[in-house]
Amino acid sequence: MDSRSPLHRLRDARDQVRRRVLRRRRLIAALLFGVGAAVAVRSVAPPAPATATLLVAARDLPAGREVAAADLVPVEVPPDAVPEGLARAPVGRRLAAPVRAGEAVTDVRLVGPALGTAQPAGTVTVPLRLSDAGQVSLLTPGDRISLLGTDTRAGTTEVLARDATVLAVPDPSAGADGALPGRLVVLALDSSVVYHVTSAAAAEYVTYTWSRS
Repeated sequence: MDSRSPLHRLRDARDQVRRRVLRRRRLIAALLFGVGAAVAVRSVAPPAPATATLLVAARDLPAGREVAAADLVPVEVPPDAVPEGLARAPVGRRLAAPVRAGEAVTDVRLVGPALGTAQPAGTVTVPLRLSDAGQVSLLTPGDRISLLGTDTRAGTTEVLARDATVLAVPDPSAGADGALPGRLVVLALDSSVVYHVTSAAAAEYVTYTWSRS
């Protein structure tokens, strides 16, 4: 049994702790230095850059497709990389133009009221049924065409409109077409010719030629 007084035992334990600390002083100093350096780096490091979540096409999407949730994937981008006119809820809506993989879906790529907003002032967005469905299948959004109306009874043809821009070519297999012959397209027309063109489309054989760029 240890006959030393409690005070002596306490002093001995303190001396043992001190000796152990002294033997490991370099290791302890290194650890404290590392902790201090980490705190210093954290205090001066710049904050993480701000990002925004953007839905982009997971693959190339064709015009006329109804956008499904599986067609889109989220990516993180700088806030200033978010495009103007971003479609907030594109799922379930139909594409008016093709979208490349990695491209965000904007309002001007969707069939709807905003489709013609990127067109010059003085133009009107008009759905128009052209008489030859096979000819319509050659069109793609962005094409510029001149519309021709042929009066089959009189045997005459006139230019109805020049430099009309094709905004969308709805897919007939998706139920976009009705029972009438021909095929529907969505055009940006000069507002001054809209009445003339739509009247001719109801009574004449309407086709097109490509306009020179």
